[in-house]
Amino acid sequence: MSDTPARENTAPTFHDKVYRSGGGIAGGILLLILLFWLCIDAMVRGSGSAPGLAASIMVLGIPLIVAFTLWPQVRAGADRLLVRNPFRTIETRWDGVESLTAALSVELRAGGHKFIVWALPVSLRQRKRANRRAMIATGDRGTLSRTPRPSMFGNSAALDNDGPTQAVADKAVAELNERVEKYRRQLPADAGAPELKVTWTWWLIAPMVAGALAAIVILAVG
Repeated sequence: MSDTPARENTAPTFHDKVYRSGGGIAGGILLLILLFWLCIDAMVRGSGSAPGLAASIMVLGIPLIVAFTLWPQVRAGADRLLVRNPFRTIETRWDGVESLTAALSVELRAGGHKFIVWALPVSLRQRKRANRRAMIATGDRGTLSRTPRPSMFGNSAALDNDGPTQAVADKAVAELNERVEKYRRQLPADAGAPELKVTWTWWLIAPMVAGALAAIVILAVG
């Protein structure tokens, strides 16, 4: 008998990592505060149909703001990728990801379908800055080879070199694609076909529809 231990036929596992838009979260919180303030003020001080209309707008606005700012998320799990979009949640095993690219937006292809990843917004301005820093870091300045004009904060090219050389969305997509490739290389042959699961976020959709219908009725009656 051989003393060599049998090789375990298991798929690779990773630590969970969550990707979210910090700007979206901050903007969502500010919008919620503004919505609460305006609607509650109209409900307390308003007359006629104003209080009812303000209440219906609040019922419509809160889930709408949450759906587009606080809810979107990308969760890179141990063996699965979960993408939370405003109205749908997409979940698939890592080998079920057909492609994940970042152009004008981050796009996920899985199960023959294409999905926009809301939690990873692409900033062209941030990408341009990151590319500029990358050129400086590698010594390929190109048109930047001219001596920059000094400012009160010192040499601008030196400051650019201190920042990241890759945009946030591009870096996240690169990390996720790396997980996809590693998982595919080490996946057991008997793992079976990956399943794509898409669910609607009804707990956000239902109050939005109810609030919109209530606002229409109030406006029509008033």
